[in-house]
Amino acid sequence: MKILVINCGSSSLKYQLIDMNGEEVLCKGLVERIGIEGSKIKHDTTGKERVIIEEPMANHKVALGLVLNALIDENHGAIKSMDEIGAVGHRVVHGGETFASSVIIDDEVMKVLDECIELAPLHNPPNITGIEACKELMPNTPMVAVFDTAFHQTMEADNYIYPIPYEYYEKYKIRRYGFHGTSHKYVSLRAAEILGKDIKDLNIVTCHLGNGSSVCAVQGGKSVDTSMGFTPLEGLAMGTRSGDIDPAIIPFIMDKENMSFEEVNNMLNKQSGVLGISGISSDFRDLEIAANEGNERAKLALDVFVNRVKKYVGAYVATMCRVDALVFTAGIGENSGSIREKVCEGLECLGINIDTELNNVRGEEAKLNKDSNSVNILVIPTNEELMIARDTLELVSK
Repeated sequence: MKILVINCGSSSLKYQLIDMNGEEVLCKGLVERIGIEGSKIKHDTTGKERVIIEEPMANHKVALGLVLNALIDENHGAIKSMDEIGAVGHRVVHGGETFASSVIIDDEVMKVLDECIELAPLHNPPNITGIEACKELMPNTPMVAVFDTAFHQTMEADNYIYPIPYEYYEKYKIRRYGFHGTSHKYVSLRAAEILGKDIKDLNIVTCHLGNGSSVCAVQGGKSVDTSMGFTPLEGLAMGTRSGDIDPAIIPFIMDKENMSFEEVNNMLNKQSGVLGISGISSDFRDLEIAANEGNERAKLALDVFVNRVKKYVGAYVATMCRVDALVFTAGIGENSGSIREKVCEGLECLGINIDTELNNVRGEEAKLNKDSNSVNILVIPTNEELMIARDTLELVSK
């Protein structure tokens, strides 16, 4: 079966067409500036040269129509007919407490997605728009929603309830949800495959480190704790997000700077993290260059980031009593040997010993632990699209 994977942002759309017989990517692409002047598609079909399609795209329906046309184009397409697409898998950021796994999309699912908009006002609306556009363009093709939050629904209440009046959980469902679940699920399953073990027998700490970052404790294949919370703002210091801070800082800054809630929220999400500390960039590559050139604030930003990751790794080892594997993934986790090395420094007491020579690797699967007596340290490039396609195939095949 060929499955189309769709990931809609507010003005963008990423897609992949995957042949599940061998899990081969037939084509993939990125649509940019939907609803904005200068919209275009970067379309790559395996074995063919990249094509740039520049067309006005007033909305996601128009964009998806152009994507579908690109898929069947006789020159740069990957299939001859839309009938070859057996199902569509949609990435959806928030499924609330309702969805603990991926689901086939029907009217009831769409109703719940609408109800979850207040939990993810920036992300769920474009996800829903993409689903509605696909349903209109492909009315007879089954569709599946795969949620970033679903993997973390196995957390126990003592890990997801916040120490605020319980009525706010009852009334507004304020709790830790966690995100990056599709990535954490994929790399933990892949780690078990690499180690030749049953996932049910493993305790794994997965570190999804990118511009947005989170750490997850995976015990027996289930998420038991994760660093992101009610929103993706909680947890690690990130590219532009603050991560964990004293809540009293917010009213203090609002008073001192005469800032509105919207201004403070924007500051915490878009002006903080390593960008806020360094004053230079949210790109860790820029920070590493600046730190090596002697920029103290760039170095401090990296140190704060590493320190937060290390704290969560240590906490999750304690949560699970032991750790069989530490996994690094996403842009920083897959490509920055220096960040991986700094995270592992000082964790030797937990059996985490990284081999600096093996650590000289970028963007490919690798095993980095010094010896067989050490905790397995793995680099695993994440593949959320494949995880979405697998879930979609499993559901529609039933």
